[in-house]
Amino acid sequence: MLTTLQGQHLLDWIAAVRADDLPGLTSFANGLESDLNAVTAGLSVRWNSGPVEGRVNHIKMIKRQMFGRAVLPLLRKRVLLTAAQQ
Repeated sequence: MLTTLQGQHLLDWIAAVRADDLPGLTSFANGLESDLNAVTAGLSVRWNSGPVEGRVNHIKMIKRQMFGRAVLPLLRKRVLLTAAQQ
């Protein structure tokens, strides 16, 4: 479903999980079902926030590397310089 964008099969997957009676997956399926429309749309449309999340993760990594060493202007400069290199 994830790689082929076939969110219409989500209800079938949830039914299969409930039939297997696995506590962890059943709880996960219940959570998915609580917001079924959004999860189905997320599994069906091509749009995602992957590039944005990757950039945020990169900025957090730079911030952790510089912990206690510098203030915001230097962090800003380093983030902008690494963004220009990519």
